[in-house]
Amino acid sequence: MNPTILTIIMSSLATGTIITMTSHHWLMAWIGLEINSLAIIPIISSTHNPRSTEAATKYFLTQAAASATILFSSMINAWQTGTWDITNLSFVPSNILLTLALAMKLGLAPAHFWLPEVLQGSTLMTAMIVTTWQKLAPMTLIFLTINNLSTTILILMGLLSSIIGGWGGLNQTQTRKIMAYSSIAHLGWMMAISSIMTNIMIINLLVYLMMTTAVFLTLISSKSKTIQDTTTTWTLSPALTIMTSLLLLSLGGLPPLTGFLPKWLILEELMTQNLAPAAIVLALSSLLNLFFYLRLTYTTTLTLAPNTSQTKFKWRFKSNLSTPLMMVTTTTSIFLLPMTPLLML
Repeated sequence: MNPTILTIIMSSLATGTIITMTSHHWLMAWIGLEINSLAIIPIISSTHNPRSTEAATKYFLTQAAASATILFSSMINAWQTGTWDITNLSFVPSNILLTLALAMKLGLAPAHFWLPEVLQGSTLMTAMIVTTWQKLAPMTLIFLTINNLSTTILILMGLLSSIIGGWGGLNQTQTRKIMAYSSIAHLGWMMAISSIMTNIMIINLLVYLMMTTAVFLTLISSKSKTIQDTTTTWTLSPALTIMTSLLLLSLGGLPPLTGFLPKWLILEELMTQNLAPAAIVLALSSLLNLFFYLRLTYTTTLTLAPNTSQTKFKWRFKSNLSTPLMMVTTTTSIFLLPMTPLLML
């Protein structure tokens, strides 16, 4: 893509999200979402093959439908209450419509079907943008309207997303689809806690963004599009192999790693609120996620003997990827657990 055009598209993508995050008026929030959606579509379809065109079309249709529903929900709320203020969404049908629209925007179950398909049709870099940056604007709207949204619907959606995110990923061989189901499961955890304690939801979102960015950057640097591709990561860089395995275990939420932090806080808070059944379902669904992360860890680290046969080495082209971001996100995604007390202050 032409650098000038790419700069314009990327700045529009950032501007759309920032407009939504800083707005108080529903129309401004909707305009921000529309700018954001229109900017990502050329990025998804930039590889010019039928699969990327299909992915862009699916993304456009779901996001346009969700944006229209958000506009409709805010209009009927304004009709009933006489205000367009985002925090003053007091009309019940508006709340339910908004919850469903934001679920569609984020890719929460039961409106999750578009996410694996869109990621599979786009490049790894585009998939990273869709699973990280594109979650910020809808999560901001949830944060702003959380006092008026239905707790029951949010918790049920969270539980369903975490189950589907675990179950759907079990049978996948493509790393992008595995990351899509991982994203659905993580968003499920966020929704389950959102109406109870928003601070934990934000911590979970930040940790999720860090871990997902780090995993995608390692996949991009090793050019791993399928599970089979990950078996040759060692030949590219032994250090990267070790970091990737720790990253995947962190994403699964194993204790000494950063990924355990949000799961621990969420389960503790749910038990405090006497929501033991929800906590049990979330904990059991995370085992499903852990299974496919462990499978990826196994193929990455344990399926190639550490010998120095020259035929096993990938051609060492100069990497086009800037590694400082990967270094920072990987380190924080693995070693941040001791900072938990500081984050909770």
